[in-house]
Order: sequence, then C-alpha cells, then structure tokens
Amino acid sequence: MMIDGTEDEEKFLAAGIAGLQQNSFYMHRALDSNNLRDALKYSAQMLSELRTSKLSPHKYYELYMRAFDQLRKLEMFFEEETRRGCSIIDLYELVQHAGNILPRLYLLCTVGSVYIKSKEAPAKDVLKDLVEMCRGIQNPVRGLFLRSYLSQVSKDKLPDIGSEYEGDADTVSDAVEFVLQNFTEMNKLWVRMQHQGPSREKEKREKERNELRDLVGKNLHVLSQIEGVDLEMYKDVVLPRVLEQVVNCKDELAQFYLMDCIIQVFPDEYHLQTLDVLLGAYPQLQSSVDIKTVLSQLMERLSNYAASSAEVLPEFLQVEAFSKLSNAIGKVIEAQPDMPTAGVVTLYSSLLTFTLHVHPDRLDYADQVLGACVKNLSGKGKIEDKKATKQIVALLSAPLEKYNDIMTALKLSNYPHVMEFLDVPTNKVMATVIIQSIMKNGTRISTSDKVESLFELIKGLIKDSDGTPDDELDEDDFKEEQNSVARLIQMFYNDDPEEMLKIIETVRKHILTGGPKRLPFTVPPLMFSSLKLVRQLQGQSQSQEENPFGDDASTSPKKIFQLLNQTIETLSGVLAPELALQLCLQCAEAANDCELEPVAYEFFTQAYILYEEEISDSRAQVTAIHLIIGTLQRMHVFGVENRDTLTHKATGVIIEFFYLAVVNVYILLFLF
Repeated sequence: MMIDGTEDEEKFLAAGIAGLQQNSFYMHRALDSNNLRDALKYSAQMLSELRTSKLSPHKYYELYMRAFDQLRKLEMFFEEETRRGCSIIDLYELVQHAGNILPRLYLLCTVGSVYIKSKEAPAKDVLKDLVEMCRGIQNPVRGLFLRSYLSQVSKDKLPDIGSEYEGDADTVSDAVEFVLQNFTEMNKLWVRMQHQGPSREKEKREKERNELRDLVGKNLHVLSQIEGVDLEMYKDVVLPRVLEQVVNCKDELAQFYLMDCIIQVFPDEYHLQTLDVLLGAYPQLQSSVDIKTVLSQLMERLSNYAASSAEVLPEFLQVEAFSKLSNAIGKVIEAQPDMPTAGVVTLYSSLLTFTLHVHPDRLDYADQVLGACVKNLSGKGKIEDKKATKQIVALLSAPLEKYNDIMTALKLSNYPHVMEFLDVPTNKVMATVIIQSIMKNGTRISTSDKVESLFELIKGLIKDSDGTPDDELDEDDFKEEQNSVARLIQMFYNDDPEEMLKIIETVRKHILTGGPKRLPFTVPPLMFSSLKLVRQLQGQSQSQEENPFGDDASTSPKKIFQLLNQTIETLSGVLAPELALQLCLQCAEAANDCELEPVAYEFFTQAYILYEEEISDSRAQVTAIHLIIGTLQRMHVFGVENRDTLTHKATGVIIEFFYLAVVNVYILLFLF
C-alpha cells in the first residue's frame, strides 16, 4: 500500500508540474507582449496547482519552489509595469479579483512586495494588510507555504533601523509586530497538522510536521536579523511573545524545536540578560519535551560565550547565572520525575562545564554541582545504562580537562562519590582517564594523603572488584591497565625522605591487595622508587660528616631494605620467582653502594634460594646464573669470608647446572 501511495503521489506531482509549466508558458508569453490581464489570468491558473491536498509536504515543497521561481519573474514584470505608468494601487486592487483565494493571496503578496518598494503607502500598512489577508488559508500545509512566501518577499522590506523603509509612520516596532504575527499564525497552522487525519497515521503526520519545521523557525531568524531589535525590545516584547506562543501551543514537537531556535538564533548576550524569563519557561513545557537537550545547549552557548572573552565574565556574576541555572535544573528534574538517568547527568555535566568556564576559581561551585548530581542519583546503585555512564565519564572528565591537574580534582569532595555510580568496566575507563591526565600533564603527587585519595579513585585498577574474577578480564586490556598503574607510581615523589617513605608505604599497602596477576606489574616500579630513595639517603649521608640515618632514624636505608625484603617475599609467593630474583639482586647492589654488607648478603642468599627452589626452566636458570655472576662481580662490600661463601655457592650452582645438562644429554642418547 505504501508503494502504491508513493506511485500515486508521484503521478499527482507530475500532473501538477505539467499544469504549472503549461500555464507558466502562457504567462511568459503574456509578459513578453506586456499583456497584464492575460499574465494575471495564467499566473492565477498556474498558482491553482498549489491548491492540491494530494501531496506530502516534501512533494508539495518541490511544486511550491517551481511556482516560487515563476513568481519572482512575475514580480519583476509588475515593477516594470509601475515604471511604465501603471498604478500600483490599481494593480494591488486588480489582483484581488482572482477567482480562487490561494492564487489571489500569492498574487497579492507579490504585488504587495512591489507596493512597499514603491513607497506609495507606509510599509506597515501593506504588511499588516497582507498578514491579515493570509488568514483566509486555514489548510495547514497550504497556509504554511503561503506565509513562508510572505516572509520571504517581505524580509528585506521591513521598516528596520537604517532601512530605506524606515520613516515617521514606520518603525521597528511595526516590523517586529508583523514578523511576530506571522510567526504566531504559522505556528498555529503547524501545530494543527497533528489533528488532520486518522489517528493511525499520527506517526506519518509527525514526520511530515518535522519536515516543515524550518518554515516556522525562519520567522525567528528574521527577528534576530532586525537591527532595531536591541536588548530592551527583545526583553520586553520579542521574548515574552515568542515564549507565550511556545508554552500555550502545548505541543511537544513545537516546544522542543522553538526553544532550540530561540537559543540558536538570538545573541548570547540576550540570553544572559534574560535568563530569568527564558529559564522560567522550561518547567511549563510538556513533560514529554526533551528539556535536557535544549537546556544543555543553552548552557553550552553560554559557556562558549564566557570562554570567548574575559571581559564578559562580570556580566555572568552580575546576573548570578550559576545560581539561576542550578535552580532551573532542580525545578526541571522535579517537574519531570520520570526523566531518565542519562538526562539528569547530562544536565549536571553541562552545568559543570558552564561553571568551569565562568567560575574556574570557584571549586565550591564545581563541588556543589557534583553534590547535586550525587543527590539525584542516590539510591540507584551502579548505573548500567550506557548513555548515562557516558555522561558520568564526561562529568568527571570536565575538571581534569579544565585544570590539567588531578590535585585540583581531588579537592572536590563529591568527585569520588560520583565515581561510585559507575559499573566496574566504566570505573576502570575513568581510572585510566585519570592516569592519562596525570601522565600527559606531568603531574607530581607529592604527599601520602594525595596518593591515598588518588588510589581510592583508581581502585578499580588496583584490585579486583567484587564479582569480577580475573579469568573474565581481557588479557591485553589487563596488561595495558596494569602498565598504566606502573607508570603512575613513577609520578609519586617528594624531596623530603620521610614523606617519600610514607608515600612508598601507602603505595605498598594498596598494591599488595591487587592479587597475584597484578603484583608482577606493580611491585617493580615500587621497588625502584624505594631504591631511588635509598640512594638519595646515601647521597645525603655522604655529604655530611656524621650519618644522620642511623638505626634509630625514622627513615634509613636499612629500614627501607627491610620493607623491600618483605615485598619480595610476597612477590616470590605468587609464582614470579624470576622477577623476585632480579629484584633481590638489584637490592643487593643498592645495599653494596650503602656499605651494608649484612643486607647485601641476605639479598644474595635469598636470590640463591629462589634459584634452587623456584626456578626450574633451563633457559630461566641460564639467565639467573648470568645475573648472579654479573652482580657478584660488581660487589665490593663483602669481606673475604662472605665473598668466598657466595663465590663457592655460585660455582656450585654452575657445576650443578652443567652436570644436569650432561646427564640429560646422556639420557637422550640412550633413549635414541
């Protein structure tokens, strides 16, 4: 049936175009011979093709544009006639004798355009007459296109400031009144379309209405282009009249589109100075209107306006824009209790972006926005809706992008509370975003308290969440996550040894909860940060006559080595003996530099134990032997006894390895 309907529509369109072309041909012949009467006759017959009700708006528009092109030529003919002495007033009266009202009104608008140009009558009188006469067409589609034509031919003839049509009798108010009246009537016709036809075709009619929305919106664009519409007139006349029509039409499609038009076509400064009036209309809209999108677009425009120049920021403070927007969002959410979670978060995300642009120094405002979001999300548990989680990530990313400093975000007390609403995968994504921000900006985290707060934010990467076993994680993603955590640990630093030791202890406390799969990634950077601190302490002690880092000192190399020894034992217990052995040798070499022979000997002993008891792969054994011998060769702290012991042990290891290798070769020869 749809195919048949489309084919019929194509036939009706083809017939209409054929009739229009035929009559336009005779019209042109009359124009060429300066035959006014025949020109009017055939032009009226041509325009009668627009009386059809058998075309969809899309097809009707195609027919209308063909007629529009012919009308422009007819208008030029009328201008020539007036130059040849034809009275424009008589012509204005003559076209009103056309038999059908639709062709009559199209011709009247065409002559009216010439009438205004002639300046033989005040522009406001002609415009008022035309806009009133167009009431004669009440069919929604035909009426919309007729009034669109009126708007098109009159937009450059409005009595605007500086316009040639401005005079004692014509003012900007007349131009505004004409456009507002035409807009009001067009919107009524547009809204009425939804009631034309059976209810089963409602979806089709809504689609058709959506195709015609720009015809209505162009009136607001014309209003915004009138030079005389200053802030005062916009505030007192234009905005109240437009909003009155928007609210009273009680139509979802019209309200959404027109509110969006208002935001897009009028200047940002006007929106800022009329924020009370504009925001007051939002709660009055239909509950089904997508207010979040429109309100978000308003905040986005104001944010861009604030970012365009620092000179405009005092205006925002003067009108208390943040307070008004915050209150408006609260009222909208209250008026629409069924608003989806994604909508709620979108509003607060837009408000936070606005706040960061307008009040970058007011962290309390940013925290207030996050707190309001937490309040509205409370009781919802983990948010699993993809759109909502995407908006939460945008909300949390905004402070990072603005300040380029995670330390500033950590000052926002509600920041961690917002992250708690993310599901496990998204929480990891957000944690990765935070780490990437730190790495990109080279942010140094210099206190244990800040490290503690940061690890609370990224805990999704540090340890397994409840109900998420390791075997369900993608291996490549897991490695990338843990590598990012490893890089992050390198960004923790403080020149004060005591504070640095606190940082190391804080990191150690968190990463040891990560489970056996994470430790091989996170322990090495912790170890090397600790060894860096050891060498720092050693350097300080060498620059002073007395060693300030005795056994009783709060921070000493010996205490750090004890901590490292415990950490390596944890690592060797999670089936990573090769890594543990390498770290033991690194610690032994650091102890050698600190002249701590017992400590170095203990680490070497632990390395031998790991080799003998934990490493069984032959290739790994060869690598371990090379590392042990190479490290032992560089050691100078050992006395004769300890060096002989370690050397004999290394020799025994080598002999044993080669003995086993020879035995294996004989076994293979025997088998084959």
